[in-house]
Amino acid sequence: MVSTLSRRTLLGGAVALGATGLLAACGRGGSPTSAQPGSGAWTFTDDTGATVTLDARPTRIAGLNDAIASLWNYGVTPVASFGFTGLADDVNFRGKDLTRVTEVGTTYGEIDIEALVAQQPELIVTHAYPKDSSGTLDPQKPLYGFADLKQQQTVAGIAPIVTIAMSGSAADVVERTVEFAQSIGVSQEALEQPRRDYDAARERLRAATASGLSVMAVAAYPGEGVYIAKAPDDPALLSYTELGLNYPDPGGSDYYWQQVSWENILDHRTDVVLYSLRAMSGADMQQQPTFAQLPAAEAGQVFPWEFSAMDYVAQARTINNLAEHLEGSRKVT
Repeated sequence: MVSTLSRRTLLGGAVALGATGLLAACGRGGSPTSAQPGSGAWTFTDDTGATVTLDARPTRIAGLNDAIASLWNYGVTPVASFGFTGLADDVNFRGKDLTRVTEVGTTYGEIDIEALVAQQPELIVTHAYPKDSSGTLDPQKPLYGFADLKQQQTVAGIAPIVTIAMSGSAADVVERTVEFAQSIGVSQEALEQPRRDYDAARERLRAATASGLSVMAVAAYPGEGVYIAKAPDDPALLSYTELGLNYPDPGGSDYYWQQVSWENILDHRTDVVLYSLRAMSGADMQQQPTFAQLPAAEAGQVFPWEFSAMDYVAQARTINNLAEHLEGSRKVT
C-alpha cells in the first residue's frame, strides 16, 4: 500500500508528486503582481513557472483544501473545495462556516466537474510536491489533488490553475502563500496580527527546543510497520529543525520515509513521538508490544502530528501545540 504513496498521503492525503508539464524543477516563481496600473489586469507567476493573467483580480477562487484554508484564514472565502477529505474532517477548517463553500470533492482525485463549473470560479489554487530531496517536480505527474493529467486539464479549462510548491522550509512556503494572498487583495493590515502570532509561536518553539528533547514523526499501519519521516524532506519538520528541534536522521536512502518494522522500531528511540492523524492513533500504536516499549511511549510522550495549512494562522496553532508538547515532556532517552 504505502510503497505507492507519498509523504502527504500518510500525513493526510493521497499521491503528492505534483507538477505541470511546464517545468521539471521546482523554483519559486517570479514576483506576483495584482492589478496592473491602468489596465485592471491581474497576473501571477506560480512555482511551476506558469504565468496566469486575468482581465481583473480574481474574487471567486476554488481549489485544494490545503491551499484554500490559508486564503480563508486571511479573509478570502473560497467558492469551492476539493481534497482528500470533507472540510468537516479537516482540522484546518475548524470553526469555519462550511455552508459558505461548495464541496466538489471529498475523496482524493474525485472532483464533480459540473458542480465546480456551477460555482463559476475565476481561479483555482493547488499545491505541487517534489519527487525527491532536491525539490524536483515531475512534469509527468498531476498536481496535488488531481487523479490524473486528463482531469487536471479538464479543470484548467474551467479556470486557470495557480500552483504553490510544497518544498523547502515551511517558513518559505508560508511567505510564498502570503505573496499569493496579497496579489488577490489581502491587505498588509490584515496580515499584521497573524504574522505577530506566528512569530511569537516560532520564538516559543525555539525556546522549547533548548531542552534538547529528541523527536520523530511517524505514520504507522498494523501490517506494515512504522514510517518515520525525514525532516529535510518535510517543509514543516524542516522549519522546526531550523528553530533548534532535535530530530534524528532515521537513515535509509528512500525519499521522505524510512520504513521500519514493528520488530525494529526499538532501534529508533526518541523522547517524543508525533503520530500522523491519517494513520494509526497513538492509542492503537501503544497496543503494539514493541512500540509500547519505546521510552516516549512509556513516558506518555506520544502526540498528534497534524498537517496544517501553510499560513500564519494555521502554522502558529500547530507550532504552539508542538511547543506545548515539548514544554510538558522530559528527557527519557
